[in-house]
Amino acid sequence: MADRAQQGAPAEGRHAEPRGAGGGDADDRGAGVRDGDADDRGAGVRDSDADNRDSGGQDSGGRDSGNRDSGGQDSGGRVSGNRDNGGRDSDGRDAGGIRTLPFPTARSVGGVGMQVATMDDGTAWRADAPAHRVHRIDFHVVMFFSAGPVRHMIDFAEYEATAGDVLWIRPGQVHRFSARDGYRGTVLTMQPGFLPRPVVEATGLYRYDLPPLLRPAPDELDALLASLTQLRREYEDTALPPALHSSVLRHQLTAFLLRLAHLAASSAEAERHRADTTFTLFRDAVERGFATNHSVSAYADALAVSRRTLVRAVRAATGQTPKGFIDRRVVLEAKRLLAHTDLPIGRVGAAVGFPDAANFSKFFHQHTDMTPAAFRTELRQGAGAG
Repeated sequence: MADRAQQGAPAEGRHAEPRGAGGGDADDRGAGVRDGDADDRGAGVRDSDADNRDSGGQDSGGRDSGNRDSGGQDSGGRVSGNRDNGGRDSDGRDAGGIRTLPFPTARSVGGVGMQVATMDDGTAWRADAPAHRVHRIDFHVVMFFSAGPVRHMIDFAEYEATAGDVLWIRPGQVHRFSARDGYRGTVLTMQPGFLPRPVVEATGLYRYDLPPLLRPAPDELDALLASLTQLRREYEDTALPPALHSSVLRHQLTAFLLRLAHLAASSAEAERHRADTTFTLFRDAVERGFATNHSVSAYADALAVSRRTLVRAVRAATGQTPKGFIDRRVVLEAKRLLAHTDLPIGRVGAAVGFPDAANFSKFFHQHTDMTPAAFRTELRQGAGAG
């Protein structure tokens, strides 16, 4: 069997991660101007790319309220058809032109907000996501591999998984299935909002700082697979009334995710990047507003904390400054749009908060040592050569 491979190798083998803390703060003059606050200098943490945060309030019984981002659920946990698509068109494409796949409710047993299926040569388990095409998802995908190797691209990094590995893709991440490799094993999908907020926080569902590829020890894998097997039995058991079926699934899914979260958090890397409440709120606010708001002060005001408190919280959670965190998120989105769409450079800049194309080019060059046009050209030339 092929070597279990390193994770996180750049998918194209060419581009360095974005660096440093650049402009965009309301107090700065023009894009790419370095923030004057001494606490806001520094760089060097991985992308933290949250999207479609836990869906909002729950009632006293732990059920989801009607106010959600990614699709409502009724009191029995069933998913309604009325979904806020964040400005996507009828083909599921967002303003940047990358297709976003919604949770496939119609294929769920009883219409619940999760699924468990077998990965095999057929495409039924990923029918809406053809190989060769990048896309986003607005739900979680956890793949347990029984064979390999399988190479899967997630946000410019290619991960190689083999038997016994687990790959966790979170909402909002851009990824692509391999057309060459055969996917074997079991896949779990779950919609944001199916679980109540305390469970979401306890299980770290939106810890985007953690690596997608997990390699459990044999005893950890056995425990996870036993829990997943039980979850699948409950998922396929339609003898229970619908509301009770949903409740049982939530409890069983919580037990499974607690085990998975323990695995993810047990690494030293996870410990170094444990987020506190202030950082979590900041991260969520950045994800909602990075396309229009690059100001550290504005985020601090919105969270009702001082700028210095926010700096300390973000540094403790990520080793990064708030400005650097915001800029890395902006650069990641710009790279996605440059790599995976044909939008003109000016429109890419506008989509990430730079109405002036020259300011966008200056900002992008500052963080990548390349102009947007050069990045797009080199990436596509490399893909053509491969």
